[in-house]
Amino acid sequence: MAFSYWFSRLRSSSKPICSNIRSSLFCKHRTQSNTTDVLNSDKRQTHSWTSSFLPMALAISAGSLALQTQNNPSICETPGIDHRHVSFGGNGSTDYVAKGSNKYVPQELIDELKAICQDNMTMDFDERYFHGKPQNSFHKIVNIPDVVIFPRSEEEVSKIVKFCNKYKVPIVPYGGATSLEGHTLSPNGGVCIDMTLMKSIKSLHVEDMDVVVEPGIGWIELNEFLEPYGLFFPLDPGPGATIGGMCATRCSGSLAVRYGTMRDNVINLKVVLANGDVVKTGSRARKSAAGYDLTRLMIGSEGSLGVITEVTLRLQRIPQYSVVAMCNFPTIKDAAEVAIATMLSGIQVSRLELLDEVQVKAVNLANGKNLPEVPTLMFEFVGTEAYSREQTQIVRKIASEHNGSDFVFAEDPEAKKELWRIRKEALWACFAMEPSFEAMISDVCVPLSCLAELISRSKQELDASPLLCTVIAHAGDGNFHTAILFDPNQEEQRQEAERLNHFMVHTALSMEGTCTGEHGVGTGKMKYLEEELGIEALMTMKRIKAALDPNNIMNPGKLIPPHVCF
Repeated sequence: MAFSYWFSRLRSSSKPICSNIRSSLFCKHRTQSNTTDVLNSDKRQTHSWTSSFLPMALAISAGSLALQTQNNPSICETPGIDHRHVSFGGNGSTDYVAKGSNKYVPQELIDELKAICQDNMTMDFDERYFHGKPQNSFHKIVNIPDVVIFPRSEEEVSKIVKFCNKYKVPIVPYGGATSLEGHTLSPNGGVCIDMTLMKSIKSLHVEDMDVVVEPGIGWIELNEFLEPYGLFFPLDPGPGATIGGMCATRCSGSLAVRYGTMRDNVINLKVVLANGDVVKTGSRARKSAAGYDLTRLMIGSEGSLGVITEVTLRLQRIPQYSVVAMCNFPTIKDAAEVAIATMLSGIQVSRLELLDEVQVKAVNLANGKNLPEVPTLMFEFVGTEAYSREQTQIVRKIASEHNGSDFVFAEDPEAKKELWRIRKEALWACFAMEPSFEAMISDVCVPLSCLAELISRSKQELDASPLLCTVIAHAGDGNFHTAILFDPNQEEQRQEAERLNHFMVHTALSMEGTCTGEHGVGTGKMKYLEEELGIEALMTMKRIKAALDPNNIMNPGKLIPPHVCF
């Protein structure tokens, strides 16, 4: 069988090095002692003689500022922010340093937090730096959290938030640290709430196919627990992601083409609001028309409206049978066209992933494999044995009509697991090619009919660039990523990476797409939101934020661009 030869090539050669690369990258910031990026971590603002002239300067400039604001409401500035220090993330911003004014944390608050969390609290610099710098993000920092706390219960979270609100000190919720857009940066210092100790499974309802969990549990650990019951949670973002963070960023993954995103798989939430109140957003019923949909409001809010403390998830039955197939193509456009044709055929694929030739080369290098280094599609079909095989043959025919070759498939459980493992570790595989580089990750998504054109145009631009760029796509729902590798010490390389990212985002927006299909906004995508959503939508979001968090303590400086006001 063709597959047996192909799979023998896949398993041959040296011991995989991907896990070693991941470990070294993950740990490098914990032991880092260089503090040059942290300019103001332990400083407090002081007043100079110039402060006495500030009222006069403001009075002189007030008329001109008011006229500018009236003439162009999309550039009005947010009240209460010191704009001498905050210029990050606004319309057209190219800055990648998350700037903010460090908020003074009074000793009274430190004492209150200590009374609540006891030993589950630290002000150690290395721990604060580790929590202040995301492990997979190219964004740079000015400030880091003043305190990191590890609550063990919803009650503790409520008390923590209530006291932070009392002293108007910023809060940054923290989960698996796998986000890519600076979601867990602390531009204003403040309190980092690490939720990883809240990881219990509170109840499982097998007959209802749902489970109630705390936010700190990872999706991989949850599925290990569910497997003996014949159930699984179908979202599969990067390894290490926690359920709370997945809710906050409205993530998805390779299985979203069949099962939907996080918004489709959460039944209800419990959330601690900025004043410390605990809100449950709905019942456990599979559908409800009762009141505002607070669950969907919180999903994707990125910690800006509250801290998630409990999640009720919709589960699925583990498929009876599955087949994984791979097929090679001469061009990435051919591969994308097969993905579109497969979806239009009505076949219910479980996964449909696209890798370009550079990404396949990275997989080979990182895992010691010997795959053909050409654009490749990966499919998964599920159902009964007969149905899965029938779908496989239909797609084989579609692929052959679009210049596909070397169509092979796997039914052995270990072979299938190995294929999806190397796909899941694609980002780490990229770093095997340039271990000292950083990656700027694109996350554009377009209507399915536009995918082939978007990928083809992007690929031309990427191939013409001097930077090393890989493409990997959730081709079944129009979402694709590019890992743009650059030397962080070379400013011209960072600017080129930013140019490529801008090109793909603006091209996607011109096709009625989005700047982010699943990674979220954080600090990195704020600058695109007005073009995508319009100023009216952003002002509505700002009003909701102001109503629920009037002191702006919940993950400030994220999601809503700083120029938006009402």
